[in-house]
Amino acid sequence: MTVAAVILSATAEGALADTLGQPRVRRLVDLAWSGGALPVLVLSPDPDGAVAAALQVTEAIYGSPAPPEAGPVGQMVRGAELAMAEIRDTTAFLLWPARMIWVGPETITSLIEAHGPDPTTVLRPAWQGEPGWPVLVPVAHLGALRAVAPDLMPPDVLVHLVAAVPSRIVEVGDPGVIHDAGTAAADLPAYEGPPDPPAGHTHEWGADVASEAGLTEP
Repeated sequence: MTVAAVILSATAEGALADTLGQPRVRRLVDLAWSGGALPVLVLSPDPDGAVAAALQVTEAIYGSPAPPEAGPVGQMVRGAELAMAEIRDTTAFLLWPARMIWVGPETITSLIEAHGPDPTTVLRPAWQGEPGWPVLVPVAHLGALRAVAPDLMPPDVLVHLVAAVPSRIVEVGDPGVIHDAGTAAADLPAYEGPPDPPAGHTHEWGADVASEAGLTEP
């Protein structure tokens, strides 16, 4: 399974905003890469080349955004198409608004792991039951994403998408999936971690065989 990260910023200023001493998109690229996403793409306006410059010496790819009239969904589709052009075997992409700066790399890993046994389901990370971002969208549902109206904002794009395709919530115990750049790092709730394996419970090697043979205690 190959899962891309598509980091989306509506403005160059937002992409370059100082975040713990580095440009915002640089931090997000490092988080995505650490979590196992590949390829990592950044879509943002970049009138003077500063965003692309901030991505130098990283594994990220800068992508020019879709025309403004394409709306937020057009940017999402553009990012997915660039990811698929970069790695043909991409099976899903993470839609990651650049304002979501506190997402932990463990959350990215959890979503990728959950995608493996559930490859056709949109996966929404949650903290204490509240779904947030980034959202993992299988490539198989790119057509459904394209069908969403361009005048909708990202949360509404997601509402329309999950109404049309299979989806589920993955509890990751990461407050960063719902707390954005408007929350200071010092004010973030504590990271809890997922209550269960993201891909579902798996027995230790041989445990299921032993159980079937009646060799385990009741």
